Amino acid sequence: MEEAEQLTLSLGEKKFRAKQLMDGLCKGKRISLIPGLPQAFREKLLARFEDCPTEIIKTYYGADGTEKYLFRLADGNIIEGVLMKYKYGNTQCVSTQVGCRMGCKFCASTLNGRIRDLTAGEILSQVLTVNALHAQGRQRGVTNIVLMGSGEPLDNYDNVVKFLRNVSAEWGINISARNISLSTCGLVDKMYALAEEGLPVNLTVSLHNTTDAERARTMPVANKYKIADILDACTNYFEKTGRRYIFEYSLIEGENCDNRHAQELISLLKGRPCHVNLIRLNEVKERHLRALGDKQAYRFLGLLEKGGLSATLRRQIGSDIGGACGQLRAGYLEEEREDGHCAEGPKPDAHGQQSET
Repeated sequence: MEEAEQLTLSLGEKKFRAKQLMDGLCKGKRISLIPGLPQAFREKLLARFEDCPTEIIKTYYGADGTEKYLFRLADGNIIEGVLMKYKYGNTQCVSTQVGCRMGCKFCASTLNGRIRDLTAGEILSQVLTVNALHAQGRQRGVTNIVLMGSGEPLDNYDNVVKFLRNVSAEWGINISARNISLSTCGLVDKMYALAEEGLPVNLTVSLHNTTDAERARTMPVANKYKIADILDACTNYFEKTGRRYIFEYSLIEGENCDNRHAQELISLLKGRPCHVNLIRLNEVKERHLRALGDKQAYRFLGLLEKGGLSATLRRQIGSDIGGACGQLRAGYLEEEREDGHCAEGPKPDAHGQQSET
């Protein structure tokens, strides 16, 4: 809001126009369609800013009520998001990067690397666009947010923190930080930084194995950040925010879910203020990892519960519409390539940076 006020004054308008502008944007409106703005002000804004930063180009509807969206950004890049409907409200999963450079073997988001980071405005625009579709009167259409779409949120730290402040601001749609979950594969230094931001979001860490060596087989980030260091960062986060943390654990056949892994997980986490969220693997056709069967998954859950851990097996949502991170985007890009179309903008170089060409 402060930036909007400074911008409005710099363009020769009264300060109250900033609130008009932000109110319209938070209702999901394009700049060109916000009522009450002087035409000269509108034209100055459109000369500098995108009228439609994220546009829904396809919507897929799951049998369980899940909605999955393909968004096209102003530069032609494609990202995706999901709206999951629960009794307590609607949870939107948002993306923070175009692609991802973390290289986790079970995730489709990493298949083409990271194209670029999303701006704070592009992340927020995903929420505002979907919220406008489902809002009823003064009641928000989106009540909860998870940063678990394409990208590693803490790899785009500054933009993600700015997004968190904006989406939880009283002048906006005012989603409480306690209704927001941020998922990271364990960037320890950024976990410490997040604990100092005064944003008590729910911290979720992708663990997926019990030893550093085994974790590194499917998560290259484990070569830099050790489990012991991640646990220390989680302890610090709890001490700073008072928020219990969550570990995600995808059950991968032959990799991480036998009796030994259950006992090691219990040894690592018992007594900590945490919860373990077991996930049935959404298989990615470009990888060779296989999901654990339901019977074995519940058996693993039982071992954790018997050992004293707080744990649940996540309900499968949107599996009939490619509900896992990156699956829909990857499929869309493949279709576009087969049709001879250029589906996205600039591609990443060897370091994951956007090319100038």
